[in-house]
Amino acid sequence: MPSRARWDRHMSGLRTDRLRYTAGGRMIVDGIDITAPAGAVTAVLGPNGAGKSTLLRLIAGVLTAQEGTIAHDGRELRGLSRRERARRIALVEQEWTEADGLTVREIVELGRIPHQSWLAAASSDDEGIVEESLRRTGADVFADREASTLSGGERQRANLARALAQQPQLLLCDEPTNHLDVHAQLSSLRLLRELAADGLTVVSALHDLNHAARFADHVVVLDGGVVCAAGPPAEVLTPECVQRVWRVSAEVVEHAGHPVIVFGEPEDLSPEV
Repeated sequence: MPSRARWDRHMSGLRTDRLRYTAGGRMIVDGIDITAPAGAVTAVLGPNGAGKSTLLRLIAGVLTAQEGTIAHDGRELRGLSRRERARRIALVEQEWTEADGLTVREIVELGRIPHQSWLAAASSDDEGIVEESLRRTGADVFADREASTLSGGERQRANLARALAQQPQLLLCDEPTNHLDVHAQLSSLRLLRELAADGLTVVSALHDLNHAARFADHVVVLDGGVVCAAGPPAEVLTPECVQRVWRVSAEVVEHAGHPVIVFGEPEDLSPEV
């Protein structure tokens, strides 16, 4: 898919500059500069351990970088209060946050808390936003079930619905297709595109390169905590890039206007004797 809009320094969206994060004496994110345009889906790609999840958690404020800046629509995010940040940013993580005793609807209602005054009850507007979030993610069909009864895929959809209920300007998704069947994967990715078309800045870590090639406008490839390539999928996801980063031979063909990556044999990862 052609990039809907190439990044320009005057455009709105997300920008990180010289972002650096160390944990346990190990450099996880090493001076990362990325841009993610508003009104587009940006896919963050890379092998396991490349720093994708850490990057999203730094942007969301779950982790704090030792160096660098993070700005959205020109505003530095690290100076925001937790409440202001929750009104602007929603993060859908891979791991399920325990919510024993809560129904799916109650979990999604938690997304409205940043927009409510401390003592006010939920309004009819809040209720409408919750119901629409459930519907858009397909979680409405199990909205009255308790969290403990959900499958992995249902939990993913409930988490995404809670994030939508926040009405964020910046949506961060860490492997949003994890645990989902093929139909649900494609539906979730199509929803991310619809949200971007509504003007959101959408940044999603993905493992499936063909999902990124089909649904993303912009891709950022990480390896070892650094950016090795960024740009439109057709320009970045080349056989050379796949071989260098994922150590797998590949051929890129076009199908229905999208690049499709056909994988060959992986390099031998066994240690030398």
